[in-house]
Amino acid sequence: MPTTVLESAPSMGRLFARAALTARGRGGDLPDTRLARNGVRVDPAELAAYDRVCRFPLTDVLPATYPHMLTFPLQLALMSDRSFPLGLPGLVHVRNRIEVLRPLRADEPLDLQVWAERFAVHRSGATVDLCATASVGGDEVWHSRSTYLARGAKPPAGAPQADLEVAVGDLERATATWRIPDDAGRRYAKVSGDVNPIHLSGLTAKAFGFKRAIAHGMWVKARVLAALSGRLPDALSVDVAFRKPLFLPSTVTLSTAPADGGWDVAVRNAAAGTEHVVGTVRPL
Repeated sequence: MPTTVLESAPSMGRLFARAALTARGRGGDLPDTRLARNGVRVDPAELAAYDRVCRFPLTDVLPATYPHMLTFPLQLALMSDRSFPLGLPGLVHVRNRIEVLRPLRADEPLDLQVWAERFAVHRSGATVDLCATASVGGDEVWHSRSTYLARGAKPPAGAPQADLEVAVGDLERATATWRIPDDAGRRYAKVSGDVNPIHLSGLTAKAFGFKRAIAHGMWVKARVLAALSGRLPDALSVDVAFRKPLFLPSTVTLSTAPADGGWDVAVRNAAAGTEHVVGTVRPL
C-alpha cells in the first residue's frame, strides 16, 4: 500500500468545502493508499484547551482520544479526495475503537498513518473503516478504527457484513447528569478543527437533515473517559457505538458499571432514555 507523507496537517475547513463540492458521482472501491505525517509534536496549549473542553485533568499524558485529534485531518483528506468512493456529506460516525498500548507522553514526537479498509454491507447502505496508528521510534503505541455509515450506498460485490454491535451489561443506574449547552459543538470544533456544519448550529445542521446541531461523537466519548479519570488502566481498549444523535442543547445521563477489569458505559437522554453512546473500556 503506497504511502503519501504530508509535511503539515491539512486545513479541515477547506477539506469539508472540497468534499461538499465533489460529493456527486463517486463510486468504486476504496483507495489503496495511506496518508502519513512524521515527527508530529503536541502543542501544550492545544492539549490544555482540549483537556478543558472534554473535562480531562491537566497532565503530561495524552488522553486516549487525543491522538484521534491528530489523525482526523489525515482521515478527512483521504475521504474528501475524489478517489474515495463515498461522498463525505452524510457519512455518519457509528462506531469507534481505540487501543492505547502504553501511556503517551505529551512531549513524544508521533509518526501518524491513516488508511481505509473493510467496505461492508449494512441494512441501510454501506460502512467503511478509517484506520489510524501512532508510533514512537518505530513502535506502535496507539491505534484506532472509526466506522462510518453511508446510507443508500452500495459496497462492492462480496463485501462482508458490517459489525456495529458493542455489547454492554446492565446499566440502569445513572452515575452522573450532564447538561450539554447549545454551543458544545462550536467549543469542541474550536479545539479539534472538526468544523463539520452538522455540529455548529441549528441552521447549518438543518441543511444536512438534522433538526438541531448535534454533539461530536468523539467529544462525548472523551467526556466519558474524562469522567473515569484515575480509574483507567495504563494500556486499554475503548470501544463505543454511536447510537442516536445527541441534539444540542440536551440533558443526558452517564451510567457506568465495573466489568472484566474495566467498565461498561452508556450516555442516554435524561428524559426519554434514548441511547446516544454505549461502550466498553477494557485493560489490554
